[in-house]
Amino acid sequence: MKSSSFPSLRVEPELREAAESVLRDGETLSGLIETSVRETIQRRRVQEEFIARGLRAREDAERTGIDHSAESVHEELQRRLEARRKSALR
Repeated sequence: MKSSSFPSLRVEPELREAAESVLRDGETLSGLIETSVRETIQRRRVQEEFIARGLRAREDAERTGIDHSAESVHEELQRRLEARRKSALR
């Protein structure tokens, strides 16, 4: 597949300097920008999926009448975490 380009991007000199200051050995500014775009795309997809799951859960709760309070969920997660910690310390 043939590659394509992003549009040219004009930024303040301070932003360019900040970006260049965090480049790793052998990394180019173009590589940093490409990585940033890929990570942003992935993060937005994950956020969209999270929201969709939340909306489905709300619909299920409304449909079934079964709902769990945040407090009860936190208590259960805390209980599981403590159990894991105890088993890891053995």
